[in-house]
Amino acid sequence: MTKSVAGELAGLELPVERGCPFAPPAAYERLREQAPINKVRLVSGAEGWWVSGHEEGRAILADRRFSSDRRKDGFPFFVADAATLRQLRGQAPLMIGMDGVEHAAARRPMIGEFTLKRLDALRPRIQDIVDRFIDDMLATDQRPVDLVQALSLPVPSLVICELLGAPYTDHDFFQSRTAVGLRRTSSPEDRRRALTELRAYIDDLVTRKESEPGDDLISRQIARRRQEGALDHAGLVSMAFLLLTAGHETTANMISLGVIGLLNHPEQLALITADPGKTPMAVEELLRYFTITDLVTSRLATEDVRIGGVSIKAGEGVIVSGLSANWDPSVFENPAELDVERGARHHLAFGFGPHQCLGQNLARMELQIVFDTLFRRIPSLRLAAPVEDLPFKTDAVVYGAHELPVTW
Repeated sequence: MTKSVAGELAGLELPVERGCPFAPPAAYERLREQAPINKVRLVSGAEGWWVSGHEEGRAILADRRFSSDRRKDGFPFFVADAATLRQLRGQAPLMIGMDGVEHAAARRPMIGEFTLKRLDALRPRIQDIVDRFIDDMLATDQRPVDLVQALSLPVPSLVICELLGAPYTDHDFFQSRTAVGLRRTSSPEDRRRALTELRAYIDDLVTRKESEPGDDLISRQIARRRQEGALDHAGLVSMAFLLLTAGHETTANMISLGVIGLLNHPEQLALITADPGKTPMAVEELLRYFTITDLVTSRLATEDVRIGGVSIKAGEGVIVSGLSANWDPSVFENPAELDVERGARHHLAFGFGPHQCLGQNLARMELQIVFDTLFRRIPSLRLAAPVEDLPFKTDAVVYGAHELPVTW
């Protein structure tokens, strides 16, 4: 390891803020060029291993000797506030924070909700939702239109609300709390308050479903777990909390970034408008190219492991940088080029291994439908401001655009 690079990053909060909307921070590239795994100092003051290489990242995410359990001492958090750490460790764990048997038991009942067969049954409804919001865009005389508010945010928000059986009229509430919770510039107090209020909302929703079930995912999970004699209210709240927050914020940001990327590369947009059969490949490339969560996730070594020529000791924290791994030139030739025909499905945007995103195919479907429908129905769509003037979410854990003015 070259100490000068690690020293350069030691005083920075990770992830590093993106200086260019279409590229990872230069520091990530320098670390990856130097070694696929480097030791850095986190904002909490603790040291951890920063994983930049694609091969090494996949190996760690698939290795059960690395724990996802946030309750373990030494787990690498990106917060230095003691009260926030106590809150994160004191609440019922999310599925992404479980290991082994506990994780399998939480994930197994959910798999049936995201099979391709069930998702295909949702496709007509998602298409209706997308068309509805584009109808509203076309009906307005106002120009420009903020695509974030007109399409990017409401589409996945309505989809996840219908999936969970949550009233869409509550979308302003959970969107605002999620935004505060994910914004790195939020004060610790505001972040804790937002997450507490959001959990209380989900708790109330699950409670209502337990007494007044409907035709939705939460109600089906309640019925299944009652039948199995394994009803766990706190576990259901954590599950629904994860689905609600992850199910709208990430997809919303990818819609906005995907539109920006395609409009900024008209030759690539022309390929999918001429042949919508290429849109699935385009979605994979956009997911790789932007990698909206810089960090796929963190892990804690539970025993000594040697990966990528580095000896990681038991009790040491590990952070896999999905953004860096997805721009690894040894895996993705000319990674700075947006190439919708690349066929980049082996990216790490959805993670890898046993914790790979459960809702990834739902997100893919939403993105495909949005891109195909938007550019077919509004072929003259264009940005109403230069890319360099767009307000990107450099202050958030999940990358995206705060606003996206478009016209046609």
